[in-house]
Amino acid sequence: MSSNRDAVASFYAALAAGDAGAALGTMAEDISWVGMDGWPYRATGRGPAAVAEGILAPMLADWEHLAVTPATILDAGDVVIATGRYGGVHRTTGKTLNAAFAHLWMVSDGKLAGFRQFADTLLVDRAMR
Repeated sequence: MSSNRDAVASFYAALAAGDAGAALGTMAEDISWVGMDGWPYRATGRGPAAVAEGILAPMLADWEHLAVTPATILDAGDVVIATGRYGGVHRTTGKTLNAAFAHLWMVSDGKLAGFRQFADTLLVDRAMR
């Protein structure tokens, strides 16, 4: 990676391509993943396996056409901030999701080492019910 911004952009690009393995490959072995209070998905523990099991797998199971689309990715050194939107159609309710997010990433040695999410959880809850 040529920059920390590129490391974060690679994560989103892998998700957009439907390549969860590549997305997980951008992460450090001990990544800390902290979701927003009220967010229905949680990583229990640290590392890519915890993210796969607690976040990616259940989200992909629950949402059709799931999209995590950054509009802005701002490189601030070891911290990268991404803003964008979550989108998709809930498989059970058929309701559409279109919710804003801000993601705070910590990057170390070209790997995603930490994640902190800020999102409109009310819109997620409404789409799921």
